[in-house]
Amino acid sequence: MKPLARLRSLILVAVAAGLSWSSMAAPAASASSTRGAIAPVAKTSTLRPVQQVEGITEYRLANGLQVLLVPDDAKPTTTVNVTYRVGSLHENYGETGMAHLLEHLIFKGSPRHPNVWAEFNQRGLRANGSTWFDRTNYFASFAANEDNLHWYLRWQADAMVNSFIARKDLDSEMTVVRNEMEMGENNPGRILLEKTLAAMYQWHNYGKSTIGARTDVEGVDIGRLQAFYRQYYQPDNATLIVSGQFDEAKVLAWVQRYFGAIPKPKRVLPSLYTLDPVQDGEREVTLRRVGGVPLLYAGYHTVPGAHPDHAAVELLSLVLADTPSGRLHQRLTEQRLAAGVFGFTEGLRDPGFLLLGAQLTPEQDVAAASRVMIETIESFGAQPVTAEELERARAKWLKDWDRGFADPQHVGVALSEAVAQGDWRLFFYTRDRVRQIALADVQRVADQYLLPANRTLGRYLPTAEPRRAPAPQRVDLAEVMKGFQPAPAPERVAAFDPSPANIDARTQRLRLPSGMQVALLPKPTRSQAIQISVALRHGTADSLKGWGEAPTALAAMLDKGTRQRSRQQWQDRLDALRADVRFGMSAGTLSASVVTRREAAAEVLALVHEALSEPALTQAALDEVRDQALAALAEQRKEPQAVLAEAIGRRDNPYPRGDVRHARSFDEIAADWQALTLEQVKAFHARFIAGSHGQLALVGDVDVTAVMPVLNTRFGDWRGSEAREPIPQPLQPVTPGTIRLHTPDRQNAALLVQLPLALNDRHPDYPALMLANHLLGSGGDSRLWNRLRETDGLSYNVYSAVQWQSRDLHSTWYAEAIFAPQNRDRVERGFREELTRALREGFSEREFQAGRQGLLNFRRLARAQDNRLAGAWVGLLDLDRTFDEAARLDAALSALTLEQVNSALRRYLDPDKMVWGWAGDFPDAAGR
Repeated sequence: MKPLARLRSLILVAVAAGLSWSSMAAPAASASSTRGAIAPVAKTSTLRPVQQVEGITEYRLANGLQVLLVPDDAKPTTTVNVTYRVGSLHENYGETGMAHLLEHLIFKGSPRHPNVWAEFNQRGLRANGSTWFDRTNYFASFAANEDNLHWYLRWQADAMVNSFIARKDLDSEMTVVRNEMEMGENNPGRILLEKTLAAMYQWHNYGKSTIGARTDVEGVDIGRLQAFYRQYYQPDNATLIVSGQFDEAKVLAWVQRYFGAIPKPKRVLPSLYTLDPVQDGEREVTLRRVGGVPLLYAGYHTVPGAHPDHAAVELLSLVLADTPSGRLHQRLTEQRLAAGVFGFTEGLRDPGFLLLGAQLTPEQDVAAASRVMIETIESFGAQPVTAEELERARAKWLKDWDRGFADPQHVGVALSEAVAQGDWRLFFYTRDRVRQIALADVQRVADQYLLPANRTLGRYLPTAEPRRAPAPQRVDLAEVMKGFQPAPAPERVAAFDPSPANIDARTQRLRLPSGMQVALLPKPTRSQAIQISVALRHGTADSLKGWGEAPTALAAMLDKGTRQRSRQQWQDRLDALRADVRFGMSAGTLSASVVTRREAAAEVLALVHEALSEPALTQAALDEVRDQALAALAEQRKEPQAVLAEAIGRRDNPYPRGDVRHARSFDEIAADWQALTLEQVKAFHARFIAGSHGQLALVGDVDVTAVMPVLNTRFGDWRGSEAREPIPQPLQPVTPGTIRLHTPDRQNAALLVQLPLALNDRHPDYPALMLANHLLGSGGDSRLWNRLRETDGLSYNVYSAVQWQSRDLHSTWYAEAIFAPQNRDRVERGFREELTRALREGFSEREFQAGRQGLLNFRRLARAQDNRLAGAWVGLLDLDRTFDEAARLDAALSALTLEQVNSALRRYLDPDKMVWGWAGDFPDAAGR
């Protein structure tokens, strides 16, 4: 298992490389079948307990279904996950992409549940599905609710054996899947990774993209797809995981009732035996396309996730690619040979891989960077792993693991990866191996696998005496696990009521002598977790003029050392305390987001204050963030969604260059970065950054007595003399019309529609328009989603939203969709027809009732997330509000009538006043 923050998130291209999701936003649409409906029967499979490990109890039905219960009352949410041990690994010739297609079609309905998406939305379920090499999983999180839990378990049992998997659904969904492929085709990093893995694996299916070959997907035989479904979607090939707050006895009874009614299949699953031979020489792959920035990948074959040596591979990934401690960061990024480095390893059922890489700016030398990258990765013979490197990597890995284990929503889904590797207890086994592994073992694994002959990169180098990695081998799980001793189960904590009234009643609010406002919300959490949010408001519209990229650069440099500690020392201390800190900047607000634990909160707050008040601000750090910003900017210049946002943002923008409200072009942003000096960054920090106008919120297992001295001594005396006024954002007229932009060599296109509105979140029409937009484009059963994705199958992601302002009467309604360029006319026609129909006919009573309930459920779910609570409090404190605001809005939503919602939609959404933007490589080449 990987720690939370590191599970394919170290690099975005890794996620896009093959991990395919049914929906980008939330629920993944409806479920269905070709076998009779599940109903309670008198004779069902018996549910029996198997074992308990660290608070997780395993049960097994006689039909083979494995059940894991992970109770945690600390957070009033429940997560249900069903993992099927089937992925792209199990596909035969001509079947690539079949597991992913099934993931889509499961959500297309069954006789019992013909419109699951609408039911998800009405119940406020944040649901999704994903397909990977070894498994497919389906999961949903929701505010703890027995009715929703009961319903979702019954749906999952029904979907397991009764999904339609029908020809008509395959035809309508085909365009959506193709659009998902095209979305990936726009990402050079994803395609390069796909081709690198294909070069690494010559025979094994890990060399094939999970989304499949286009010809296989387009030519799939519905009979073969149905047979694939019947073979693998069975109880003996599945694991059901329920985590969070729930009644265990009731869950077991429901599982017995619905899943126990499914008979044990008589078929025998095929035995998979293909393994790639040892790689016997460097391999090379080169990709050339328009746009983007240079990327380098170096891939090395390693061991299965269940192998004892996998822990060493995980730690080597950090030793090499972590920032700022990693060898690659120090020898590439700090030496300005690359803009940034990254790395990750995949723990899989069969021998997996370690991938390391670097992103360059267009001006940097690819040959020089690749030479240094390879020398660094394969240098462990001459420069062995040090004890300091091992302990630093171990601390970071365990910190991430602990944070993930504290989150029941994460645990429920993360166990899928261990299940796919062969045994859910590997989730703990790998943790224990990381804790115990010796320096000599890490060095041995580096010596065995980080070899030229085991490398896949961008060039070929012959060698007279090849050294080869150990032969691939499967793992004897019984032998591996026989000595496994689980740690004691964590203590269960009391439930928390996330109602606005209880949140307000439990929150302590105060103002420090400096002027900083503080909110403290002590509440029970698993593993004593705490979320901290800080917002330092500063400046006025006049005083913030002309600073260019100085504010953004400052935020990016805050985690790169202080006057008291080097960058590495500051990061090492955070890792030792198992804390994470992220800084950000928007116009007039410097923010910090912190994750820590009860016993470390006081010291972590002191470290955050140290970084905010006494940053090192070195030239090397500025050069690094400048290179990374320019590299990201170079990527955006060819991306349809980015160029549309630039063009529409600049349309009729009345503010002059230098004003923080001015919409800059790509060229202006690049010029500001190039002109930025270290002295400007230091001057901005000295003038504006202090606690006088700031807000700070702590939510979680807070020891108020322990943190108050730090708040008083560090933040209480941190005053600034600079005035602060919220930056006015008055409504500005925008010329309606259409913008069409040509983005060559992009297989995905984008639509962006915008309309400014004379509204804010205190306007009487706020609740009605919020719900109207939910029904039109942001809810799971919305008109735009149902038309463009579900019915026409044209877009992988389509939605509308309102960017609400709290002060000025200037909010913005907008809508977005992605699609294949050749489908532009159909997308426009469908979008306009649905908008016109909603304005002309209004929404139905069914839509209104279901949508309102769903929106209220989603709002309750948001209040159950500690990070959302901390972020909300810093905003409420600045506005002199409390969570009573949320209670009033919930009451207003509950009191709305259908007539009020339809009236608000017609009053504010006028297609003739909108700006319509299109960008893509359209057939007419000029954007028409």
